[in-house]
Amino acid sequence: MSHAPARRPRRSRLTLLAGGAAATAALVAGLLTGPAAPRADAAPATFVHPGVTVSQGQLDFARSKVNSGAQPWKLAFDRMMASKYADLNRTPRPRAVVECGSYSNPNYGCTDEREDAIAAYTHALAWYITRDDRHARKAIELMDAWSAVIRDHTNSNAPLQTGWAGSSWPKAAEIIKYTYTGTWANSGRFGTMLRDVYLPEIINGSNSNGNWELSMMEAALGISVFLEDRTSYDKAMAKFRTRAAAFVYLESDGALPKTVPSQNLNTREKIVNYWQGQSTFVTGLTQETCRDLTHTGYGISAIAHVAETSRIQGQDLYGTDVGERLRHALGFQAKYEMGTAVPSWLCGGSLHLGLGPVTEVGYNALHNRLGHAMTNTQALTERNRPSGTNNLFVAWETLTHGDNPA
Repeated sequence: MSHAPARRPRRSRLTLLAGGAAATAALVAGLLTGPAAPRADAAPATFVHPGVTVSQGQLDFARSKVNSGAQPWKLAFDRMMASKYADLNRTPRPRAVVECGSYSNPNYGCTDEREDAIAAYTHALAWYITRDDRHARKAIELMDAWSAVIRDHTNSNAPLQTGWAGSSWPKAAEIIKYTYTGTWANSGRFGTMLRDVYLPEIINGSNSNGNWELSMMEAALGISVFLEDRTSYDKAMAKFRTRAAAFVYLESDGALPKTVPSQNLNTREKIVNYWQGQSTFVTGLTQETCRDLTHTGYGISAIAHVAETSRIQGQDLYGTDVGERLRHALGFQAKYEMGTAVPSWLCGGSLHLGLGPVTEVGYNALHNRLGHAMTNTQALTERNRPSGTNNLFVAWETLTHGDNPA
């Protein structure tokens, strides 16, 4: 404890009383109002479950539509149930070390891991809609098989692989842990797997193309919800906000896109190079548009998934720049995916199409809930219904989010 200066000026009793009264008033005000309102992107005081990408209300809506035979949900459900991921005879193929190189070379367990994770989520959805516990038990079998074995991800694509698989696992786990009426004895071991094997590989982010870090933060956020880990949630959300702003350009960003500080993209030349050689920046363009729309779609999907999880957890990112970037990214890419001629200033006049089944979540939130006109995105979404899976980390979103008001 420090000592006061020897010649500290004396204050009158009246001044001391006034100061004391002011301090007391401030203290009382603080007690009455509580702490400052949490940031819009901070972890919730109480986590909502199931709460990763899909909520119980959304699941209930989907279930009611399927059970009444309403379209497009019934067809979406039938497509899901006819897929390999819903097979009750599926055998898990876990590995202690999953090794994934660039462009899946080598591929030691990479496809198996991603697809077992999607299968676990598929069976969790099938359980919720049918109440057939064989599906819940299959989801548990898949999750238990991997949590008993996996110890590490290695090689150059390890962070991305961990992000992709790590996006599906908590979606499955949330549904099973919080809605299945049977028992899941190894749920704690599964949580330990997510905490010790997955989270350390992704939580510090990536300086690769934007879709990497966006998918990694989607996984980190979902894992944080399942673990109820506020520290990791806040860290993942902060990285996500920075990366989302650097992935989708808005005119309000200025002459050049925003950047991630750690990447040192500190000249126009470096930025143009990172944006695949694109030097004209327009609202809705993404950092990977001129690479191809498939990788662009990965990033857009991750942005939508994070925004949806955040909304379920009580903090709405759709009303922030995240929603604005998502809306314009969807519309810009959808326009060309639907066949609009590519102008010469955009990617040299040529685009590699193939956006993927990634529009339902964002379209539902921004058009149906918030009332934004999204003509191109609507046309593409309806053309693709019922959307399936990209076999990486996106699955069955017409079923779970198609025109879903919950």
